Amino acid sequence: MKTTKLSVGALLVLGALGSAQAAGRVVADVALTQAVIVDVASGQLVQGKAVLLKGGDIIAVVDNAKLKDYSPRRTVKLPGRYLMPGLWDTHVHFGGGPALIEENRQLLGLYLAHGITTVRDCAGDLSDTVLDWRDLINQGKLVGPTILASGPKLEGYKPLWKGTIEVGTPEEVGKALDYLQSRSVDFVKITENTMKPEIFLEAVRQAKARGMQTSGHLPVQLTLDQVMQAGLGSIEHQSYALRGSTPREAELTAQVAEGKITGREAMRASLESFDEATARATFRRMAAAGMSITPTLVGSQVTAYLDQDNHASDPYLKYIGQGLRKTYEWRVQRAAKDDAAAIAYRHAAYEKAASLLPLMQQEGVNIIAGTDAGFLNSFDYPGRGLHDELGIFVKYGLTPQQALQASVINGPRFLGKQERYGAVDKGKAADLLVLDANPLQDIANIRKVRMVVSHGKVYDRRQLDTMLESARRYADQHPAPPSA
Repeated sequence: MKTTKLSVGALLVLGALGSAQAAGRVVADVALTQAVIVDVASGQLVQGKAVLLKGGDIIAVVDNAKLKDYSPRRTVKLPGRYLMPGLWDTHVHFGGGPALIEENRQLLGLYLAHGITTVRDCAGDLSDTVLDWRDLINQGKLVGPTILASGPKLEGYKPLWKGTIEVGTPEEVGKALDYLQSRSVDFVKITENTMKPEIFLEAVRQAKARGMQTSGHLPVQLTLDQVMQAGLGSIEHQSYALRGSTPREAELTAQVAEGKITGREAMRASLESFDEATARATFRRMAAAGMSITPTLVGSQVTAYLDQDNHASDPYLKYIGQGLRKTYEWRVQRAAKDDAAAIAYRHAAYEKAASLLPLMQQEGVNIIAGTDAGFLNSFDYPGRGLHDELGIFVKYGLTPQQALQASVINGPRFLGKQERYGAVDKGKAADLLVLDANPLQDIANIRKVRMVVSHGKVYDRRQLDTMLESARRYADQHPAPPSA
């Protein structure tokens, strides 16, 4: 029988661990020490604490003097750094067809490398793949941010979007929701490309009756109050909120429903008749109804100002696969057809939508940070896009603290996961971000990522850079497939 000799040092370590376990103490996997903890909820900075991790959990936050009680297997000292919950990007898209699965998988590392530990996939044409990734990441078999996914979205018959479940009757809505529940989706996405307004409301009501959270685009034939009353959980994209910012909303909605004007004409009229008092009243009703909004302003900004920046020389393009880059072309080509008046309208619509942010914040609307990054959405970059989005939030009137809350607190709140996320505290998920500078002082400091913890695993700057390099190398070496 073969025996293995242990050194005196190893025996002492084993003895210490054994004594700790015998005494009923929990042995931590990792201790993060000497960092300044950022309490995003209160805006306070906490010093002199050690954060203890075990598996995917924070098991304790204690005074440094009590660190020895947990006999951590690894101690990471972070003097001068800032420790906060990992960021959430609550509106992303994986897609582009089966030929782009690997290009999409490369995006997982881009999210982590930018401190984003959770993403909410808002439907594409790779739903089964994304749901599989979600489960593999949760099982520790795939490296990437936690994925919260809608599965295929609900749409009407013959929609523009691929990978949808087409519904046109209450019975078909019920069958679609049965399927989504069988896949344990995290929420239901409903869009309006070809969906009848009455079926849109039916889908929202049925999902709510089942206890399923919903988000969606709004049919132009419905007012915000109608979708609020049906129980829609979140509006995706800020431009829809402009409809509720005019005293003419009911009139314009009725004219669209009667075929007298187009949705684009109604939006233009809404912009021209904007009224702050009406907007504030609408936002108060949204807050009272518990309806959130995900502005996705970074994507809108890119499209609005393509006349000023075509992004052809963006350094970040080196991380985006050739096939995904090819999907960017449709928005670029569409914008290129706009005349001077249409371009001016794009600018005005974006600026007015962005200006609604402080009004919504003041009236209590749950603003959620998301980017719309992924396939089709031109130069809206996975990873860096969330940093840009939070910068836009501050530029248009939110404080850095409010911008951070939109990501790490409001995102979890929308999906009912606030008990697990949103703070560096005992019982929370070990999904954390370490920065070189204080993000409460300057929102740009979220770009200074030093370390990321995802599912309890620590990734230092060298490992994060390796993720970036892997994405760059893949994008450089693989041409776009013919179907992309």
